Amino acid sequence: MLPVLEGGPSFHPGRAMAFRLLADFVVVIHFAFVMFAVFGGLLVVRWRRWAWAHVPAFVWAALTELAGLVCPLTPFEISLRLKAGGAGYEHGFVEHYLLAALYPEGLTRDGQILLGILVLAVNAAVYAWVWRRGTRLPCT
Repeated sequence: MLPVLEGGPSFHPGRAMAFRLLADFVVVIHFAFVMFAVFGGLLVVRWRRWAWAHVPAFVWAALTELAGLVCPLTPFEISLRLKAGGAGYEHGFVEHYLLAALYPEGLTRDGQILLGILVLAVNAAVYAWVWRRGTRLPCT
């Protein structure tokens, strides 16, 4: 769990806005990565070369959840928010942005493990289907 961080001294409004926009951009990139890690296997169904990027992404995402690690993008986003004069938040990215809608009381360790297993299971199913489809003998 990350420490609760308070906003820093106020800055020039333009500078604060720039840091806020950078923090929002990090959130968009982080969210895109999470979506790619979970659903990127569907790209592999159509374009197999995506596997080179997707396999490391979903393995990283699953291991991060299973080991209870914090993605480096989370503290980076929080530091940008602090530089913008705002406040950080206590939990990780998934808890703060995604699970607030799904689990209003926050993410438990068991829930985090379940998410890691879910990422692995969804992608294992997609890759098993892709592999099976690719090894099927052609009809003559």
